[in-house]
Amino acid sequence: MSGAALGIEVVVVFFLALFLLHRYGDFRKQQRMVLFGTLLAWYLCFLIVFILPLDVSTYTEYYSKDAVSKSCFLLSDFTSCYKPWSYIPDGILPVFWRVVYWTSQCLTWLLLPFMQSYARSGGFSITGKIKTALIENAIYYGTYLLIFGSLLIYVAVHPELHLSWWLQTIGITAANTWGLFLLVLLMGYGLVEIPRSYWNASRHGHLLIKTYFKASKLMTEKADAEENLEDVMEEVRKVSESIKYNHPLRKYIDTILRKCPLDYQEKMGRNMDDYEDFDDKQNTYPSEKTLVKLHKQVIYAVQRHNRTRVQWQILLQQAIHLEDVAKNETSSTHQFVHSFPSSEPAGWFSRYIYTPSVEWYWECLLKRWFYRLLSVVLTLFSVAVVWSECTFFSTRPVLSLFAVFIQLAERDYNYLYIEMACFITIFFLCTCVYSTVFRIRVFNYYYLASHHQTDAYSLQFSGMLFCRLTPPLCLNFLGLIHMDSAISHQKKEPTAYTSIMGSMQVLYFIANGFYIYYPMLIVILTIATYFSLGTRCLNLLGFQQFMGDSEMTSDLIDEGKELIRREKRKRQRIEDGENRRREWKERYGNPREDFAARNRSSHEMKETSYSDSVTSNTRPKYSRSGSRAERDCIELLQDAEPLDFNADSLADDALETESTRHAGGRYLSMSSSRNRIFDDV
Repeated sequence: MSGAALGIEVVVVFFLALFLLHRYGDFRKQQRMVLFGTLLAWYLCFLIVFILPLDVSTYTEYYSKDAVSKSCFLLSDFTSCYKPWSYIPDGILPVFWRVVYWTSQCLTWLLLPFMQSYARSGGFSITGKIKTALIENAIYYGTYLLIFGSLLIYVAVHPELHLSWWLQTIGITAANTWGLFLLVLLMGYGLVEIPRSYWNASRHGHLLIKTYFKASKLMTEKADAEENLEDVMEEVRKVSESIKYNHPLRKYIDTILRKCPLDYQEKMGRNMDDYEDFDDKQNTYPSEKTLVKLHKQVIYAVQRHNRTRVQWQILLQQAIHLEDVAKNETSSTHQFVHSFPSSEPAGWFSRYIYTPSVEWYWECLLKRWFYRLLSVVLTLFSVAVVWSECTFFSTRPVLSLFAVFIQLAERDYNYLYIEMACFITIFFLCTCVYSTVFRIRVFNYYYLASHHQTDAYSLQFSGMLFCRLTPPLCLNFLGLIHMDSAISHQKKEPTAYTSIMGSMQVLYFIANGFYIYYPMLIVILTIATYFSLGTRCLNLLGFQQFMGDSEMTSDLIDEGKELIRREKRKRQRIEDGENRRREWKERYGNPREDFAARNRSSHEMKETSYSDSVTSNTRPKYSRSGSRAERDCIELLQDAEPLDFNADSLADDALETESTRHAGGRYLSMSSSRNRIFDDV
């Protein structure tokens, strides 16, 4: 198993990062540079989280044993030694951590900010985008240089510190301090919100009401996005009509038009002339800078419109499903019935495993209890984390619960238990932090939307946050389990990760002050999150939030319920029309094919009768005088246009119906007079 566990986790973590990127990004439309940068940032951060438990068991618990264990290790007598199942050879992890850490830091502080501005730029050339990105990041990089210079001066005035060696330490300290400041804020929210979200998910009535509230807000945002898109498309139309095909800026207009929706492209294409001369003295044309700004607005408006449209369909499906659950809870047949069955054929999983009866028991009975049990377990984990964050600096006695669990496993040399305990602990911490990153929304500038609806700016910003939050998160985890000598003040063999990151004692007031006492603020943050103080403040500022005791919330819930009811009626009408069309086709076949066959047969009869009449002219034959008029009537009826019985043709406008009624009256009067003539004949 030498190195096998490391290799397996490297592959598994890559596919995990790729899956998340596919869920939030769009592989077909977004730039390859954006996707690669985000994937690399997420992958490196997830690697740190998954590999750190192996580092703890391999280096700390295996290399720091007593002299007997070390001697048997040197003699390669592995049968008498307590060797970890996931043992990693010496020298691999230090190189691994050095590559992973410094690559992630270069991404978050240098490359990703530049790529973020480059992707958001509305320039039409690579040079223009690079110029815009450098200008936007000038202040950003200047701030970093100021902070780095201040720390550099601090080290320079202390002769006992060697300047050349401590440059690396200064950068790590500055990055970890900034990351820990943001880490505590995000973790305090996640420790409360994750258990509460699962508890609320078990309350179907509460979840349905909140879905109505979201539907009302999302419809407002959707209408705003459509209005914004209309305004931007109007600006594009004016610019497109003013700049003709032979203008030097026309190539920029064509680039903008390719970013517009297809229906707008067709409308603008129909209004354009083939070729017109332009006169610079008579007309005023927009500058290239104006077109760059317009290009940026088009990209933003189209992406926002598509996102709100997709989110509305997903939210509508969720609301209909929750209403179905509420209806099926009182069912005596214990068979789950959907209001709108799926049009796709059921697979083997739905036919044999997830049957309607199994679905009823899961959705109406078992799911709520499963979520409640999961919420209780997560709540216990949150309480343990809050307690350990406040007491991890105490080594005698050991008050941190996670440190107690690890020390109990050390006595029995149970490396598998150590790795599982470390993995579960750090995985829960990462879930609290990362889920908050995925949930927070800064207006429309940063928003991670699933189903491939996240823009390039938000993807790269999330990668920056992950790279900045993961190293201090891992150091905080090592402090919780007393594996960091700078905090526990114990003589232990440091982990390979600490050998790269373990320079927290450079600045005394940071190592013994900020790193120890600042995490205690998590108690205040969890209490504030539990009582929804942030939500109440946003609601007072005018940002509508879901508050059960608010009149505005009740109005939005009623509005959302009416919107869902309207969409259900619309979907029901569409489904009824499809069913009627299908039944008509099954009963009478395809009307168009029947009429085509009937017309072909009638034409053959006409040709046959005409040939017979030609041959009959060679010999005398008497016929009635009314035969010619009858043949004319038959030809008139054969040439009539066949009716189309599709639903679209039946739903005409009122004006067309009225005109058809008058024309039909005249046609009926002519037909009745013609029939009287035939009767007389």
